Amino acid sequence: MQPVLNVEDIRSVEADLTEEGVSVSELMHRAGVSTAREVMEMGDIRDVVVLSGFGNNGGDGWVAAEELLRHGVHVSVVSPVVPDDIHGDIARVVATSARGAGVHVVVAPPRQELEELLSGVDVIIDAILGTGFHGEPRTPFDIWIDCVNESGMRIVSVDVPSGLSAQTGLAAGPCVSADLTITMLALKPGLISDHGRDCCGTIVVAPLAEQTERLVMEADPVAWRADLEDYAGLLQPLSNGDDKFTRGSVLVVGGSLRFPGAPVMAAMAAARAGAGYVTLAVPDPIVRIVQSQLLEIPVLGLPANGNGTFAIGAAEKIAELAQKRSATLVGPGMRVTSGTVGVVSGLLGVDVPLVIDADGINCISRLTSNAVDEYPEMLRRDKPLILTPHRGELGRLVGLQDNPPTSLTAAMDAARRVVWADGGSELCVVAKGSATACVSADVAFLPKPGPASLATAGSGDVLGGIMATLLARTPVDNEDLPSLAALACEIHSYAGSIAVSSRGSRGVMARDIIDALGLAEDALEEDIAFPEGEDEEE
Repeated sequence: MQPVLNVEDIRSVEADLTEEGVSVSELMHRAGVSTAREVMEMGDIRDVVVLSGFGNNGGDGWVAAEELLRHGVHVSVVSPVVPDDIHGDIARVVATSARGAGVHVVVAPPRQELEELLSGVDVIIDAILGTGFHGEPRTPFDIWIDCVNESGMRIVSVDVPSGLSAQTGLAAGPCVSADLTITMLALKPGLISDHGRDCCGTIVVAPLAEQTERLVMEADPVAWRADLEDYAGLLQPLSNGDDKFTRGSVLVVGGSLRFPGAPVMAAMAAARAGAGYVTLAVPDPIVRIVQSQLLEIPVLGLPANGNGTFAIGAAEKIAELAQKRSATLVGPGMRVTSGTVGVVSGLLGVDVPLVIDADGINCISRLTSNAVDEYPEMLRRDKPLILTPHRGELGRLVGLQDNPPTSLTAAMDAARRVVWADGGSELCVVAKGSATACVSADVAFLPKPGPASLATAGSGDVLGGIMATLLARTPVDNEDLPSLAALACEIHSYAGSIAVSSRGSRGVMARDIIDALGLAEDALEEDIAFPEGEDEEE
């Protein structure tokens, strides 16, 4: 696992390093040297332009420039002011040193001159704006960013692509689109979420000091980026002694006359993800529609209202069915009515592993008047409970329906309100988004996100089916729920990538993801057993 620190915690680690004898000046020197080293490893680098801002991030760029010059690279630094006018003392010292060493300095060039300077170089180093940046880049930096992105050259960003918030992953204005980002000390949440996924390219973490790992741990990471080896042991190999019941049985509850397809996709995903036996419970009026799509999965019709949703009388029967299954998924396509609220309430009272998705989550919001964190007793139970809200649903859960989370960090904050109110290990909130967080009372795991093709209708229903199957077939302690949920997200991501290979990046539909699930699990299992660079025969 890789620790992820909020930007303010990164500042605390920097302060702790200075207290342990690693000065800010030394940190800047090491950051610049680390950047130069990564650039030189890109191969046959002869001509580099560094764009340097006013602050310490710009100072890193000046150090990198001098280090590259020392290795025979022709370097030019573009600066908004002459080195003597840089406000920061340390940045001014390193800039003066680089100029004295022979680095070519270009001060505040007009756009055409900058475009000509960037044309044909081997690498552009972006050291304009650092991790403290927020808002929109001001002139001339907005122009610089446009020129960098339009250059077509390889781009290396120092710490964070300029224009991107390292905390939120959002960019309010122009933002550098880097091929490589060398970030200092530890990952920041904005680098691996939202716009950061498009802007950062490959990310390399430069620890800068031997004390860094310890101090990062002491800073209490906001989350952990999951690595494949973290899932070892969760994907159990099939046994020739298995039957359809020992592979796990899943009950999927959902659907309505308006949304008959959602529970179909969830049930199919549960089956493709490896459940031995899947049962689908839907309102009576849509049974024939659903049965026409499912040959292998039994479909049970239950009492319905005139609008084609579950009637209040369905809740007791659903609770009985759930007690006979290894895990239950409730919510896809169900809508929010008094009957469906009763179904969710009834399942929360049954001591079985439970995944609540989509309208099941909205039913909880209705039950708690959009304040689930004020009713923690509703979610407390002994068996595992996984909630899988997207950001809008998560906002409704905690009273933020008019201002839902817009970033990964805001979503984690909202999820923590839910799990900390509950306080137990039986609850995990999977805060879905372009980057997803699997949050428990003790930890937040960030599975590696999949391709943009996963952003399609029904994709969340597929994830719910995968989640229920893993819960059904993989006996884990409640403490392992975030790992299990993250594994489901990784399988979903792998399947999305496989679907892209056959359908194209824009042509993937939810059913394509479902069809790829078996191959995705096999590929993920192989990657876990034989990480990149290891030879299977060895």
